[in-house]
Amino acid sequence: MITKPEDFGRVAVLMGGWAAERKVSLRSGAAVFEALIRKGVDAIAIDITDSPITALAGHQVDRVFNIIHGRGGEDGVLQSVLEVMKIPYTGCGVLASALSMDKMRTKLCWLGYGLPTPKWYLLKSADDLDACIERLGFPVIVKPAQEGSSIGMSKANNRDELAKALEVAAEFNCDVYAESWVVGKEYTVAVLDGKALPVIRLETPNAFYDYEAKYNATTTKYHCPSGLSDGQEQALQQLAVQASEVVGVKGWGRIDVFIDESGQPQLIEINTVPGMTDHSLVPMAAKQAGIGFDDLVWRILETSCR
Repeated sequence: MITKPEDFGRVAVLMGGWAAERKVSLRSGAAVFEALIRKGVDAIAIDITDSPITALAGHQVDRVFNIIHGRGGEDGVLQSVLEVMKIPYTGCGVLASALSMDKMRTKLCWLGYGLPTPKWYLLKSADDLDACIERLGFPVIVKPAQEGSSIGMSKANNRDELAKALEVAAEFNCDVYAESWVVGKEYTVAVLDGKALPVIRLETPNAFYDYEAKYNATTTKYHCPSGLSDGQEQALQQLAVQASEVVGVKGWGRIDVFIDESGQPQLIEINTVPGMTDHSLVPMAAKQAGIGFDDLVWRILETSCR
């Protein structure tokens, strides 16, 4: 445990990046930077627009608080650079970052360990539509496998909508898959240093918890306490910790999960650099646990010391 801000040395808050989540990352980064300054940490804010090596050149830093969401910051690329430069950083290492960024391959790991996740089908081209329909039926949700913040995702209720959803997701130049639509309630569980924070239940009038519902809408409702019984909440927290451990997540993260109509949890995805904006879920869960935003940022930064 770090007790004095000077023990962190100089901290570079890396934000921005070039992925589709750039704007969100800049908002998260500004909030993190301001919190570190309030805590007395010697922090500098660096907007990564191209090479992190170039961006860090000329700066003498002792560690990095990584708050770059999506590809380039959450997928092992930045982590590899920092490993080579021998700069400690927050969050997951190279392998866990790369694996967790790929939602489809994360599901394969969960299935291999016997953890529950909805059925899915890889869509390589329009030639796969009929086989997908035969396997999953409708409705489904179509996702780019390596994007976050629900970017590029669409619900499909018929073949024409499935074809259109494939076109939309394919624009992000990564694997695309369809996933069985889960009817039930949506939850998210933040994990900080191996321990789960209070569960949040999400409620939106939108078709699903999309980008608009996450960052702009005033109609999204967040329930924390979640409304689950103590036993159900503890079981979901235990599942989230297990799901993060299976793919090697360290430091902090957030696991999204549904509980379907039969009461069965269904793991959806894991985020290894979650949002830290005023709409974000990890600060909300931390607050319920009695951890203020500035203290949360401090504790995340502490993970770079391990």
